[in-house]
Amino acid sequence: MATVASAGGSGTAVKGTGRMRHVLSALVQNQPGVLAHVSGMFASRGFNIDSLAVGETEDPQLSRITVVVMGDDRLLEQVRKQLEKIVTVVKVLDISREDYVERDLMLIKVDSSHEQLAGIKALVEIYRGRIVDVSPDQVMIEIAGQERKIEAFIEAVRPYGIRELARTGRIALVRGSSPVASDEPPLANTDAVEAAPAVLGHSNL
Repeated sequence: MATVASAGGSGTAVKGTGRMRHVLSALVQNQPGVLAHVSGMFASRGFNIDSLAVGETEDPQLSRITVVVMGDDRLLEQVRKQLEKIVTVVKVLDISREDYVERDLMLIKVDSSHEQLAGIKALVEIYRGRIVDVSPDQVMIEIAGQERKIEAFIEAVRPYGIRELARTGRIALVRGSSPVASDEPPLANTDAVEAAPAVLGHSNL
C-alpha cells in the first residue's frame, strides 16, 4: 500500500482563495483497503485530492501514501486526526512547512516525423528527460521533476501533438537525516509495526 501525509501546519497559499497547498505523508500498514479508507476520508470532508501516490517503503510491511490537497488549515487538521484513528494508519504528517524534495514522473507520447525528431531531442535534453521508445510516427519520453517542470515540458511539446501521457503524481521526502518530529504523542496503533520509520515530505527543487 502506501504512506500518507497529514495536515497540520500551513502550506503554500493560493492567491485569492484563502486555501493552502498541503503535502501530506502517511505511513500505513501494507494491507488491502487502506488507500480506500484514506481517500474516502478526504472525500467525506469535501476535499479534492490534487495528487495521490502510493508505494511500498523500505519495509515490505509498510507503504507510503503522499497526498497533495488544497484546503483550510483547520479542516485539514481535523482530517489528519481522523486518519490517525484508522487502525492500519501508523503515522500521518503534514510536511508542508518542511524543507522537502518533491518529484513527479511522466511518460508522454509525442507525434514525431523524421524532420521533427531533432527538435524533440533538443527539448528532451534541455529538460533532462530521455527518449525511451521510438516508432515511425511518434516517440515516448520519460521525464521527472517538480510539477512546474513537467507542466512546462508538456507545453513545450504540445505543438508537435501529444498522443498520450501518464503521470505518477507527486512523491516527497524531507531533506536531511532526521525524521520530521511530531508535536503529538505516539499513535496508539504504532505498535502494530515494529520500528516503523518516520514518514517524510516537501521541497522546492
